[in-house]
Amino acid sequence: MDRRYEVYALADGHFYDTPDRFGTAGSTAEPLFATARRAVPEGWRAARSGDWLTMTPVGADGAPLPSPAQGWKIHSSATRANAERIAAIVWDYCVPRRIPFKFVPGPHLLHLRNAKYAGRDTSGKFVTVYPDGEERLQQVLRELGALLEGFEGPYILTDLRWNDGPLYVRYGAFARSYVVDERGSLVTAVRDGDGNLVPDRRAPSFQVPEWVTLPEFLRPQLAARDATTVGDLPYRIEKALHFSNGGGVYAGTDTRDGRRVVLKEGRPHAGLAADGADAVARLAREKEALEAVAGTGVVPEVRDWITLGEHRFLVMDHLAGRPLNAYFAERHPLLVPDPDPGAVRDYTEWALRIHRKVEEAVAVVHARGIVFNDLHVFNIMVGPDDESVFLIDFEAAAPVAENGRQIVAHPGFFAPPDRRGVEVDRYALACLRLALFLPVTTLFVVDRSKAAHLADVIAGQFPDVPRAFLDEAVEEITRGAPAARPVVPADWPHSRDSMVKAILAAATPERDDRLFPGDTAQFGDGGGLGLAHGAAGVLYALDRAGAERYEEGERWLLDHTAPPPPGTPLGLYDGLAGVAHVLAALGHRQRALDLTAGILRENWRNLSSDLHGGLAGLGLVLDSLADSTGEPELRERAAEAAEILVRRLVEPLPDAPRRRAGLLRGATGPALFLLRRYERTGEPALLAAAEAALRRDLDRCVVQKGGGLDVDEGWRTLPYLGDGSVGIGMVLDDWLAHGTDEDGAFTAARAAILIAATSRFYAQPGLFQGRAGMVLHLARTGADPARLAAQVDGLGWFAMAYQGQLAFPGHQMMRLSMDLATGTAGCLLALTAALDGDRAAHLPFLPPPPAAPERGPAPAES
Repeated sequence: MDRRYEVYALADGHFYDTPDRFGTAGSTAEPLFATARRAVPEGWRAARSGDWLTMTPVGADGAPLPSPAQGWKIHSSATRANAERIAAIVWDYCVPRRIPFKFVPGPHLLHLRNAKYAGRDTSGKFVTVYPDGEERLQQVLRELGALLEGFEGPYILTDLRWNDGPLYVRYGAFARSYVVDERGSLVTAVRDGDGNLVPDRRAPSFQVPEWVTLPEFLRPQLAARDATTVGDLPYRIEKALHFSNGGGVYAGTDTRDGRRVVLKEGRPHAGLAADGADAVARLAREKEALEAVAGTGVVPEVRDWITLGEHRFLVMDHLAGRPLNAYFAERHPLLVPDPDPGAVRDYTEWALRIHRKVEEAVAVVHARGIVFNDLHVFNIMVGPDDESVFLIDFEAAAPVAENGRQIVAHPGFFAPPDRRGVEVDRYALACLRLALFLPVTTLFVVDRSKAAHLADVIAGQFPDVPRAFLDEAVEEITRGAPAARPVVPADWPHSRDSMVKAILAAATPERDDRLFPGDTAQFGDGGGLGLAHGAAGVLYALDRAGAERYEEGERWLLDHTAPPPPGTPLGLYDGLAGVAHVLAALGHRQRALDLTAGILRENWRNLSSDLHGGLAGLGLVLDSLADSTGEPELRERAAEAAEILVRRLVEPLPDAPRRRAGLLRGATGPALFLLRRYERTGEPALLAAAEAALRRDLDRCVVQKGGGLDVDEGWRTLPYLGDGSVGIGMVLDDWLAHGTDEDGAFTAARAAILIAATSRFYAQPGLFQGRAGMVLHLARTGADPARLAAQVDGLGWFAMAYQGQLAFPGHQMMRLSMDLATGTAGCLLALTAALDGDRAAHLPFLPPPPAAPERGPAPAES
């Protein structure tokens, strides 16, 4: 799971939200630093931008003073104990010298930047100072470095450290500008030696751009950084198993005796837990807990405790086996359309046995006076004998006698605040009872009363699970939780109306950063505007579901695209092309044309080929707008986009071990655009190019044990609409309405994809990466009504209530979502397609396929 979502789950109990809103009205977070509450000095301008407070010197006219667009910038890290003092020192140094700077204004925001699963590219950055040129850079480093001598802070991974204090340097952009990178995405940019915009790369390691010379006075700092290496350890590191902001976990070998070991790294002042403990403190807790439970056979044995530079390493014996979560993909019997009763019985027996072994292991730990405090499927190892169980990752462990609350946890096993001490582990064991059969217990962070519904589902799917086993789990999980009224998606049209009410109830037209709560991605793509995660997608779904016009929402979208925020992506699902398409469909044609004109002023020809943010999606929108407006330039640009895509399809494939496949990011998106162009023009070459694109994606697919066809990403297989095989199947259906399947490959793939769309279990409900996409595909394809009804029923496994109305959780299922790609709007679109016989709800440019071949030009779908 993506642990970055946890940071976006802190500010609101129902929806993902930006971390900087944690601490606003009604929050219990600590107030801002006193420095952030100072009066703005004369001749300065202060502004909040995300989790930064930016301080800019201005002239007599109030305009910012001229400053470089890029160069060497200075960062300072800080701890909770010294942040207030560092902020004051930087303010007092920079203001009289008229040096622009910014800093994180509150302790809660600083904590989130340094938390365990914070981004490693931004970790530790508390202050940024923008000196004008290398001479000023050296002066500020020398003078400010002296003022901050002796102050501690986390190491900033992207930067080069100045001496031994909290200051670091990095070359990068001062002012925001953007460029399309080699993957076709719009990213922040700097200018290279020739004046060309290139990506401003921020990898978690210090790098000097090739056209930049490292200043001579920084060379000793670089030499000092390079002087400490892992070669100084008596262990050979062979593989990185995991990275977090707190450090890495590595597999290795003891060079002295050849034994396999695991090395766990702790970075000082980084990787903070909820109680403020850094990675080193948590690693020390783990060492103490493991030593307390040593010799029991249920935990790894400690081998070493060493320091390298400022980093601490705990060395443990390597345990043979795999994490419990790794067994689901190969063992779980519901990953096929028609589970074999024998396989269901065998799995039930195995799961009950494993749970019993885990209970016994936890009891052993408790008997040694330790509470595990972080029990979940990733921290349980199952041995090669399929019997032995081990518990790993004791960073959160605590003495039983402390009777403390949980401070670190997997969201699907996170105990409510009234559980303390051994009760925390009992709660996790109860969640494990359900997670072994339906691994969706993350829903409990939204509503623990969902446990009763999931237990009923498990009883129906796994008849040999003792009912008492489930009921005891439900009783433990729901203790103290309010009862919830059940919601049923199949209760149509009541469920449609209920979803519409939930979406509108969640709207926040008073906010500028988003209109509807959705995925965390909406906070990084220009303000929640787009089709996948923003306002445009929700308005589109409401329109297709036949809801009344939400005029206030349309005004919000119009207001926030006049003009759109700088850096907003250009594509169909991620940006302005999708917004233009929806606004045109809602009757706002001029704004759609204005947005499209802005796209065409950018370097749009360098966009990626895909449907999500690339040329395929843009081309579809250009053709559609050309139909509705008669603008010849739009048709010409669409034709040019098609020519570029055809040319790219015949070029040799680049060496890319993880080349994407599927509707949104694979070759299927270009196939869809080229197929729609063929329907307009009748040019056989376009139909042939679409066929070649589809075959390219089908080459990335594999047949699963149940006969379904999935996209193979190398480390996982995906059946989904967005990045999996079902999206390919949609365009295959359309191609087969026009082309001749001479070798039968497309017909066979279509049938296998239908199998992939009818499995009994999917891990999430969303349209692009979950069960709603299966519902939409089956409804569009005209599949067996019983198969479709089963998927609609399965979507109900994820149904939640919001203000008494039907809603669905978003990606990672830690919070509800209202967006098209991951949340309620996407489920609304899919259920409308499945249950409303009079309304052909569909994704843009993917209406139900024609019943018979059409060889001549046809009007575009809007």
